[in-house]
Amino acid sequence: MNKDQIKGRIEEVKGKVKEAAGVILDDDALKIEGNVQKNVGKVQSGLGDLKEDIKDSI
Repeated sequence: MNKDQIKGRIEEVKGKVKEAAGVILDDDALKIEGNVQKNVGKVQSGLGDLKEDIKDSI
């Protein structure tokens, strides 16, 4: 695993927690913030996966 994969997965988890807290607290802004953070983490993790695939194919 590279740094992007790890950081991305951490951001996904943080986003999921914020999103869940927003649902529990009925806070739309927190739900949206969590959803955005979760998706940013997915993108970063995907970038890390792509980097690993390229590194492995070389």
